[in-house]
Amino acid sequence: MTFRTVLRSALLILFCLLFAGPRPAAADSSHARIVRLSLVQGDVRFTRDAHGDALTDQKAAWETAILNLPIRQGYVVATDNGRAEVEFENGAMAFLNEHSVLEFYDLSRNDGDVTTRLVLRQGTASFYVHPGSGDYFSVTGGDFTVEAASRTSFRLDNFDDGSTVSVQKGHLTVLHKAESTPLEKGQSLAMHGGEENTIISRLPEDDDFDRWVSGRIDSVSTATNAALQYTNSPYYTSGFGDLSTYGSWLPVGGYGYGWRPFGMGFGWSPFDSGSWFFDSAFGWSFIGFQPWGWTPYHFGGWIYSPAYGWVWVPSGFGYGRGVSWHPVTAVFVRSGGKTGIVPLHPADGRGKTPINITHGVMPVSGRGDSEAIAATAGDKWKVSKTPPRGALISSLAAAAPPTRVSRTVLAGTGGSRAVTVGRDSSISYDPREHRFVNNNAPPASTTAKTETQTESVAKGGVENASAPARVVAKPSAPGAIVSGNAPAVPPAIRASTPPPPTSRASTPPPPARASITPPPARSSGGSGGSRGGEPARGSGGSRPAGPSSAPRSAPPPAPHPSPAPSGRPH
Repeated sequence: MTFRTVLRSALLILFCLLFAGPRPAAADSSHARIVRLSLVQGDVRFTRDAHGDALTDQKAAWETAILNLPIRQGYVVATDNGRAEVEFENGAMAFLNEHSVLEFYDLSRNDGDVTTRLVLRQGTASFYVHPGSGDYFSVTGGDFTVEAASRTSFRLDNFDDGSTVSVQKGHLTVLHKAESTPLEKGQSLAMHGGEENTIISRLPEDDDFDRWVSGRIDSVSTATNAALQYTNSPYYTSGFGDLSTYGSWLPVGGYGYGWRPFGMGFGWSPFDSGSWFFDSAFGWSFIGFQPWGWTPYHFGGWIYSPAYGWVWVPSGFGYGRGVSWHPVTAVFVRSGGKTGIVPLHPADGRGKTPINITHGVMPVSGRGDSEAIAATAGDKWKVSKTPPRGALISSLAAAAPPTRVSRTVLAGTGGSRAVTVGRDSSISYDPREHRFVNNNAPPASTTAKTETQTESVAKGGVENASAPARVVAKPSAPGAIVSGNAPAVPPAIRASTPPPPTSRASTPPPPARASITPPPARSSGGSGGSRGGEPARGSGGSRPAGPSSAPRSAPPPAPHPSPAPSGRPH
């Protein structure tokens, strides 16, 4: 065998190892995923790349969150007097109640399977999960982590004195240190801060937040299933439900069905209402102001129809395991000192002159785009990968950090909800006593020293408000507050107690409890539901109890997002 033959064989083997062989799964795990802020009600804020707990990070820069905001790994979304909804590309949904903070700790993908690890820093959040067979979903709040491996709806409360998880549908697993506790529909698990024991009880009655979440899940699921029939594909992506609600589907020759929003005339331009948003991970993206302004601006492409005008088509949804997420479904072009965009055509080639340029170029501006201008023969438009510096302006406003509000879990078999105390109240939570106390109580010399207790209160807990309490009067320190249906002070003593002062000093809330670090994602296994199956089919498969051999850390976001994996429809 000659030296040339040996060299040729070695090069062939090297080529096969580098290009022809299967690529390791770890090589795909650092690609960023992009999810959607799908609903904003009231005051909602966000920050990027907080170091640890965003509530205590003094360097965290907060901004006002708007509808259709792209969210990547490292973002933190917070509500003040408002609510928020997040829709994931694999069909999962997260709902935030007032005064809640949710961190997107890990949004990664591995060989088409998505990993979602969230941290509820404070407040109340509900989650709807419908993972594929290889997907992983967990939420950490306080002292434990909740894992959902099948179709499940659950609520997590993380307060000053402990955390509670309630399962509305399906089943899940609660992880606390080395212990694993399964929960099923109708069960609730509570754990007080700093304690090891857990309390499992029945679910409490639905409150206003539960009813709001249930309504949102039902409406989004119904609308999503209605829209999927027009894509000629079983693959799902976020925002499909809004297309059925706010527009109509039209037949487009050669492309199946296309979509147009209601109420738009023939001269409507796709990018006439929105704003530009910059992120170091994916560059400039377009945020549509309309409720439907997510899917058409990040997936598929645009066709100019002589009969209808601009029509969005869901191209690319029937191939591979997913669809590509674009910062904007448009191509940047430049001519001299002018910069514009052209709606992306499904047949456009990368770096090639966009097909839709014959229908005009839309000049860009900081607050969206105006009507299209004609591309004259004298203009030599060239494709640009990114807009020139200064051509676009991010219009999101700076915001103050979210407000810390003291809250406590009402323990007991009734599974009662939480009590909220505002920052201007004289009542504050004492973490050492595991209860609320009145800091402006009258002096002991002028007030009878009384306290009421119930025999059903667990150690360190707060009295169950869902059942009548047996009251036992005992001498105690002034200012003690006990929750329940019984009066806190006997009538005879209450009559002699002077009224509280009219002017109360503001008492700062106690520091937030630090949540534990989320555990690494477990290796997938079992016979989960097939990805991209029928919208209403069964749950995904179970996962092995042991952790994976290589813990998955939270990788930094990739400079360019990879194609988003397909998820399971609602």
